[in-house]
Amino acid sequence: MSALSSFGLESMQDRIQTEVQRTIQRNIKGIEYFASSGPVLGSTAKDVLSVRGTMRLYHYRPLAEEVYRVPVLIVMATTNRGYILDLIPGQSFIEFLLRHGYDVYMLEWNPPKPEEKSLRMEDYVLDFIPDCIRHVQRDSGEENISLIGYCFGGVLSLLHGSIFNDGPMKNLVCFTTPIDFRELTLFSNFADRRYFDVDHLLDSVGNMPPEMILSSFEMLRPASRMAGQIQLWENIWNDEYVKSYRMFDRWATDTLPLAGEYFRAIVKDLMWDNKLFNGTMSVGGRKADVAGIKVPVLHAVAEHDHIVPYDSAKHLIPMVGSTDKEEVILKGGHVSLVAGANAIKRLWPKLDSWLAGRSI
Repeated sequence: MSALSSFGLESMQDRIQTEVQRTIQRNIKGIEYFASSGPVLGSTAKDVLSVRGTMRLYHYRPLAEEVYRVPVLIVMATTNRGYILDLIPGQSFIEFLLRHGYDVYMLEWNPPKPEEKSLRMEDYVLDFIPDCIRHVQRDSGEENISLIGYCFGGVLSLLHGSIFNDGPMKNLVCFTTPIDFRELTLFSNFADRRYFDVDHLLDSVGNMPPEMILSSFEMLRPASRMAGQIQLWENIWNDEYVKSYRMFDRWATDTLPLAGEYFRAIVKDLMWDNKLFNGTMSVGGRKADVAGIKVPVLHAVAEHDHIVPYDSAKHLIPMVGSTDKEEVILKGGHVSLVAGANAIKRLWPKLDSWLAGRSI
């Protein structure tokens, strides 16, 4: 056998041995993955200020010696848990705000019980949010507050701010918030009034099941879950990759049901009639036109958001009545805009630079 042939054989044997070792290690790591519970999420120290029905209000304990005067109230989307903004130390938006001197509160949502199917849009906008604001005012001793709304939490914040446009909201920040619901293409197709009998569905099941909500999200990118699992398998020996995957995958599948009457209003008023965009929206008989919002507004949108595409979000800043308003388009998707390495480098510093001078 020639020296060249011998070298080629040894090279092939080395490659086979390497691949065998990788396969063994992948299987060992795979067993560890399924046997372990994953990282603890949402661990930043906090106190529960109020729990009432589907409403849960937290106050996070300060991490800075000096705190800005104006407290921050984060309003989460009604479909999702708040720990996406408080993953683990070093990767927590909440921790970032606290270390930069903000007084942080969060309005998170409990799953509505079957008997809470009658909760309406006005319960969220005219009752739960104002109730939380009153708690924040009493706890902080400050009249003014800044609202930060993520996704549909931004919609609720817009509705609240447009109705209570004489205060106490001092600043409004929205992350990936839709306003033109016609441009939520797949959601619009899913809830097409020609085929989607929302009355029959809700009269039958009461609350909107989380499984149907999750499936509608996954229909936006039907191959993404399979592709993600393949990537996980390819990177199973990378502990940092696996930890990140588990955090985001857990949150993405931890979807909440929606109260029946509330969901009915979302479909009919927002998705079918597009009232928020048309300026014809009312909540509990009170006009909710975003042109009435006059406070400083920041809207952060993601360049590659498949859930709230830019065409659905781009009208928010032109439509609000504020003179101090800004839209910022950042790299990332619907979730990576607010959490993970991309957010740490881009959104979080941008928000701090915008909000700091408006919080004194």
